[in-house]
Amino acid sequence: MIDAKKYTLDNEKALTNNKANNKVYIETYGCQMNVSDSEVVMAILIKEDYQLTELMEEADLLLINTCSIRENAEVRIRGRLGEFRRVKRIRKHAIVGVIGCMAERLKEKLVQQEKLVDIVVGPDAYRDLPNLIAQAEGGQKAINVLLSREETYAEIAPVRYASNGISAFVSIMRGCDNMCSYCVVPFTRGRERSREPKTILSEVQGLLDDGYKEVTLLGQNVDKYKWEKENEETVSFAQLLKLVAKQAPQMRIRFSTSYPQDMTDEVLKIMASHKNICKHIHFPAQSGNSNVLERMKRGYTREWYMSRVESIRRHMPDCAITCDIITGFCDETEEEHQDTLSLMKWAEYDFSYMFKYSERPNTFAHRNMKDNVPEEVKSRRLTEIIDLQHQISREVRQKDIGKIFEILVEGTSKKSEEQMHGRTSQNQTVIFPKGSSKKGDFIKIKITKATQTTIMGEIV
Repeated sequence: MIDAKKYTLDNEKALTNNKANNKVYIETYGCQMNVSDSEVVMAILIKEDYQLTELMEEADLLLINTCSIRENAEVRIRGRLGEFRRVKRIRKHAIVGVIGCMAERLKEKLVQQEKLVDIVVGPDAYRDLPNLIAQAEGGQKAINVLLSREETYAEIAPVRYASNGISAFVSIMRGCDNMCSYCVVPFTRGRERSREPKTILSEVQGLLDDGYKEVTLLGQNVDKYKWEKENEETVSFAQLLKLVAKQAPQMRIRFSTSYPQDMTDEVLKIMASHKNICKHIHFPAQSGNSNVLERMKRGYTREWYMSRVESIRRHMPDCAITCDIITGFCDETEEEHQDTLSLMKWAEYDFSYMFKYSERPNTFAHRNMKDNVPEEVKSRRLTEIIDLQHQISREVRQKDIGKIFEILVEGTSKKSEEQMHGRTSQNQTVIFPKGSSKKGDFIKIKITKATQTTIMGEIV
């Protein structure tokens, strides 16, 4: 097994010392998994003598790690490719690559339609990047979007090139088997497969040795994590969470994302029994109506979802719950929309990611349903959902005034050098006077003021 700490340090030396290297510029869009993937890609490229640059104008290799979850994400990425085209006109030898989910979804179309794209690489083909780059250098268009049932990049120590040095992501599994009717993830990231526990623990230990204070375990559906191997003990997500928490008691442990149908009470009991496991669960509902959930193929009802929220509150009364909501899904009625609003009021989410339904090509909904909610109705419903969430967030945060929380200090506030910011276990960002605190400290903060967007506190 690779020594995670040594491998990362060697990579850092390559980043800073090898001035003769070709230079790579990477932009990353989408979810935390894409951020983690970009760190894996950088580790692979450093072994090929590439050096990271923050200036696209001096890059020999320009990569854009893409998201296909919504149409707006793809539109934005196409706009950025126009900027890459500008660079390529000047640096004619430069290679432009699209990697990630959009590469997997569009495949050859990216090469055919976007004349500047030289390589197209899916999420499971990053190991092949050196070969694909060599093909592009020889004047060929290079594509590898083969999905894998085994690839987890388990032994590759990611290069935390954009990290704050405090928090890091660790991927524990890849892919998704849920097949929600609106979602492209199973088609862009493939089937579920879990990473070997000892490689996860090795990576966490490497981060701990390097001074990191917080780690987030990542997966499309972490609750489905399951490591099975002949003659070895099966490890569930609950067991993995316990192993990580016990190995690094001085680190905060987070995870994302949970799926309502698969969240177990065993996970909640382990969260409640370990102080270093953060009391925050991202728990997407998508809709508050059972009929809409059935059309979405989510696999649970409104009542089931509410029972899971009740279980979270029962095991951890102080746990923050955040949510994803899609409005305007196929055939959604006004009554069904009202059910979503009522669920939000009942659940009292700390925060929600809220979107209008965006039909994605080749999904079940695209093939079998009509995107028939008028755009103006979608927009009006989304506005109502956003306004309600803002109201709920204000009320939730007002309740915290006067309470004391432990904060992990993450850095200086953007607005003042005399203020710092950090997050609570509940994932709320707090601004407070600097005092003697420094980045990476765990300190106690008393909340003094809270608005919809800002929480202020003072050191106790």
